[in-house]
Amino acid sequence: MIKEKNFTLKGKHNKPIVTDVYYQPTHKPKPIVIFCHGYKGFKDWGAWNLVAERFAQEDFFFIKFNFSHNGGTPEEPIDFPDLEAFGNDNYTKQLDDLQTVIDWIITTKEFSSDADVRKLNLIGHSRGGGIVLLKAAENKTVKKVVTWAGVSDFASRFPEGEALEKWKKDKVYYIENGRTKQKMPHYIQFYENFQANKERLSIQNAVKKLEIPQLIIHAKGDSSVSISEADKLHQWNPRSKTYFLEKSNHVFNTKHPWNSSQLSQDLTEVCKETKAFLKA
Repeated sequence: MIKEKNFTLKGKHNKPIVTDVYYQPTHKPKPIVIFCHGYKGFKDWGAWNLVAERFAQEDFFFIKFNFSHNGGTPEEPIDFPDLEAFGNDNYTKQLDDLQTVIDWIITTKEFSSDADVRKLNLIGHSRGGGIVLLKAAENKTVKKVVTWAGVSDFASRFPEGEALEKWKKDKVYYIENGRTKQKMPHYIQFYENFQANKERLSIQNAVKKLEIPQLIIHAKGDSSVSISEADKLHQWNPRSKTYFLEKSNHVFNTKHPWNSSQLSQDLTEVCKETKAFLKA
């Protein structure tokens, strides 16, 4: 298996997109999977490297990347050394980053014998699930889309009332990262960008427009993104397939760092269902 890690793609917003590819060099075109991490996430979080290996072993061409403003850098792609970038992230930048990755794999000659550009699929975890649904609806290159613990809307995640007014006045609010203890900034541009692009950023509108196969995987015990959000996604596209885990959590019983050489049983199940869906 070939792993090319931490090479950079030129993003549209003055920050590089740090990228990994995993594949078996068989010189036979393989379905492409592009994986998008979630909020306060990164491409090397927890067991995502093992996930990439698992897909590559089963003849997928697997790409994962850090969103350009996720807070990582090419030198330190894990965690959040660049909090200024994190504070200036927004949903349209993430859609642009994903488009950059799609355009790159479709046009690069480097992997043309191993990556089948006619079979390009997206997987998104948590907030990344919202991003892949939006992109799948607006880009006909995408053939199948999968959400793992995916969100159903962005609007409800913004502060309201007094908290929103304070944010507008102060221009920034901070949220503590429970693991790193960093105070992570959210500049008001994040809210303003959402308001200016509300129509484009409506996950409900996107899902209702989907004409490609969609798989929704969610844990019933997810305390970060409620199972009710998965139910909404399915209601908006009744043709979508669902797979619900009875007793798992938001990260399918993994954590960061993940020191085992094996996936959790739940994430193994998630990968198995996803691969079956993508190969069908």
